[in-house]
Amino acid sequence: MSRQPIGIFDSGVGGTSIFNEIHTLLPNENTIYLADQKHAPYGPKTKKEVIQLSIKNTEFLLQQQAKLIVVACNTATTNAIEHLREAYDVPFIGIEPAIKPAALQTESKKIGVLATKGTLTSELFHHTANLHASNVEVIEVEGKGIVELMENGKAESEEMDRLLATFLDPMVAAGIDSLVLGCTHYPFLIPKIKTMLPEGVTIIDSGRAVARQTKAVLAKNQMLNENDDEETTHDFYTNGESVEVLSSFVDERFVVQKLEF
Repeated sequence: MSRQPIGIFDSGVGGTSIFNEIHTLLPNENTIYLADQKHAPYGPKTKKEVIQLSIKNTEFLLQQQAKLIVVACNTATTNAIEHLREAYDVPFIGIEPAIKPAALQTESKKIGVLATKGTLTSELFHHTANLHASNVEVIEVEGKGIVELMENGKAESEEMDRLLATFLDPMVAAGIDSLVLGCTHYPFLIPKIKTMLPEGVTIIDSGRAVARQTKAVLAKNQMLNENDDEETTHDFYTNGESVEVLSSFVDERFVVQKLEF
């Protein structure tokens, strides 16, 4: 089982930020990445719709013999991961906004959370915020339109600059000193976001913590691949109209395959 791949799914390209962290920490592991670009974004969808899509993604990865599944999407995690854990007998690693570390380190007692509607309105998000940030002002902003631009290859566009400014300016005016990125698409925008924030505002995303948790769960279940003599495989799939956007987010050594799904 240790040689079986880690399965990773997201609504699109954003989860490749999680893949990068996992691949860096666990270079001996094989992986399979599924981008459900046909149904992106997940943020505006109902909980029922997100669960149904997450089931479909999970079953595809299990057909590929995934030994563990990373739900590399905040919206899918907050809406579907409990259902997945109850329905399937494999470990699941989820992604949720890193509110706890932001609340622990803030000095202004004001933190910003930029996330999708599906994450901000979920029960898990509100439970986490109430548990860890009850004495902190949490300024929630829906990043409406960001995922769509990224999925259409417009991460570096002027339109993206204007959109980010619209979301970030009110947070800066409110005096935040920490910004939590609540969507796996957003870490790719960190260089751009940094230019729009004052010095002293810390940007927090969950990628590295997710990789560490993945390693810990694999070790606990004796599923780590510790054989560094084998060449690893990294398979990327998309059900989108083309492979070009996803291909632009992964190393040129990796081939993205079109999937009818």
